[in-house]
Amino acid sequence: MTHQTPIALTIAGSDSGGGAGIQADLKTFSALGVYGASVITALTAQNTREVRAIHDVPAAFIADQLNTVFDDLAVSAIKIGMLSRPESIQTIATILRERALTNIVLDPVMVAKSGDKLLVEEAVDALRSELLPLATLITPNLPEAAVLLDRDEAVSMDAMRKQAQLLLQLGPRAVLIKGGHLSDSSSVDSADLLLDQQQELWLPAKRIATRNTHGTGCTLSSAIAAGLARGLQIRTAVEEAKTYITEAIQAADRLQVGSGHGPTHHFHRWW
Repeated sequence: MTHQTPIALTIAGSDSGGGAGIQADLKTFSALGVYGASVITALTAQNTREVRAIHDVPAAFIADQLNTVFDDLAVSAIKIGMLSRPESIQTIATILRERALTNIVLDPVMVAKSGDKLLVEEAVDALRSELLPLATLITPNLPEAAVLLDRDEAVSMDAMRKQAQLLLQLGPRAVLIKGGHLSDSSSVDSADLLLDQQQELWLPAKRIATRNTHGTGCTLSSAIAAGLARGLQIRTAVEEAKTYITEAIQAADRLQVGSGHGPTHHFHRWW
């Protein structure tokens, strides 16, 4: 009996520096034993220091990529990352609804590690109304959660919980709100919160002293999608992905890439 190869699709922007976006997602899928396909929503001129330019892919061509992939590949899970234009968001949401796809992990990428903004204002409303209700899981950090809710950024674990509850009301099945921005102290634990209608799970982790954290959000969300593609339940997929990204950050200084915020080490278990 032949087993179906697990396939995950990333819908995101391309990072020419290789540390985030499509490139990070495909590396993560491969590292976790999942075949990766991709739909590119934007091209960036990017390195470890800056995003120098962004070239958006027309919505019609995004649709062509999506339909071509879905017409042939049995996609088991989808990770959605950088979407900078409302028309792109609406196009993707329409096709996902038409195809009745599940296991959708939405990482609402809004700001690069360098501080460069990646999302136009008009796209926030479209993201909130079109894609959040389709998501199996959303993975915002604290600044992204604040933008989605049009509120001040959470500054405590209690505020994180309240914002996760509000995000859950917008339609996703589950919310993973990342608490890494709560404190800059390397001696303080960084806690993420997984919340759905049945459970609340805090996922603490020791902060790791490294500046090489480019693409951590992309990597975490794609690792969760890889777990879902392999048939894991949301909680188990999140827990395994959290372990993977923690190890990748711990190993990041083994790489010498660029002079800014370098990438995590996606293949830390192999080389």
